[in-house]
Parts: sequence; C-alpha cells; structure tokens
Amino acid sequence: MLINMKNWIEQSVFGVCAYLAQKMGIATYRVRLYFIYLTCATLGSPILVYLIIAFWLNIRKYLKSDKRHSSLDL
Repeated sequence: MLINMKNWIEQSVFGVCAYLAQKMGIATYRVRLYFIYLTCATLGSPILVYLIIAFWLNIRKYLKSDKRHSSLDL
C-alpha cells in the first residue's frame, strides 16, 4: 500500500525528479534534496526549470502515445 501511494505521489508531481535521477543514475531523494537546496539558494529560479522539464515530459509522453494510433482510428 505504501509503495502504491509513493508511486502515485511521484506521478502526480510530473515525475521530473525521478526522471532526472534515473537518467543520471542516482537516487531520487538526492535529486529532490538538491532541487530544494538550489531553490532556496537562488530564490526560486529552479522552479521555472522544473516546470519546463515537466512540460517537456508531458509532451514527450503525448507524442509517444500518439505514434501508436493512426489517423484512421477515429
């Protein structure tokens, strides 16, 4: 039950930190921790970067799912 809840929370916040951690090969909590430190140190500017990455991941997910459907599937 806790694992399902953890997965749901990670997906509901776009999974940006989890995606970056997977690509860099480090633990997700470290990415989140560094993101929090960086946000506090730079007065919030990494939030803009986070939102841009979240937008890009959503677009990629949409484009990947769109390729499986043809235009005749209407």
